[in-house]
Amino acid sequence: MTMDPLSPDEIERYQRHILLPEIGGSGQQKLKAARVLVIGAGGLGAPALLYLAAAGVGTIGIVDDDRVSLSNLQRQVIHDSGTIGEEKTKSAREAIARLNPHVRVETFTERFLPEWIGEHIHRFHLVIDGSDNFDTRYLAADVAEASAIPLVSGAVGRFDGSLTVLKPYENDAEGHPNPRYRDLFPEPPPEGMVPVCAETGVMGALTGVVGTLMAMEALKVITGAGEPLVGRLLMYDALTARFDTIRYRRRSRRG
Repeated sequence: MTMDPLSPDEIERYQRHILLPEIGGSGQQKLKAARVLVIGAGGLGAPALLYLAAAGVGTIGIVDDDRVSLSNLQRQVIHDSGTIGEEKTKSAREAIARLNPHVRVETFTERFLPEWIGEHIHRFHLVIDGSDNFDTRYLAADVAEASAIPLVSGAVGRFDGSLTVLKPYENDAEGHPNPRYRDLFPEPPPEGMVPVCAETGVMGALTGVVGTLMAMEALKVITGAGEPLVGRLLMYDALTARFDTIRYRRRSRRG
């Protein structure tokens, strides 16, 4: 990544980051140089996009083919009543522009499909998957691995959520390959087994918790601060206000 200097306005805007020894001026420059793709500007993507923009991620890509509806507004906080009917990419881009004019937004009003991937994925340094279907989650994981791009993957249910960070193209501290998405979830559940939120509902603030955690993990990966959730799945139960973490490893391949 090419590291550009911070302007006086940026130094003031990000002062609270720069004061942190783990971030500092160099970390903020890394954020400015970063190019992050967010799949989905919905329940998880909305808070993630806002915090990435507020943090000063220099270029944010948004891929989503949906439009804003009234039922989205209970959880998709980047949109508002005035953007109902608009493309979510357009609504999110305008919200980010109001929040931080230093951030460049690239919008793709289409589905995350192989045709799109082949043309655009190589331009990004990190992917956040906020999609709501298994086909996209597995596709994002496969593409990120093949492209050697870190992936932050998250999901929510009615009152629970989870997230992890995937870097299967690297080794851990002991020299073992980091796990893949399929080491955690070997295959998607049968179609219809897991109902969507339109059928069962979802607590709006839950998506804010998990989406914000996804943004935090992305910022850690970019700046090198802390220990990202590589090989660990963080689970959140909103009803009991409980967090749990499980570790998972690369599965051995036979045959």
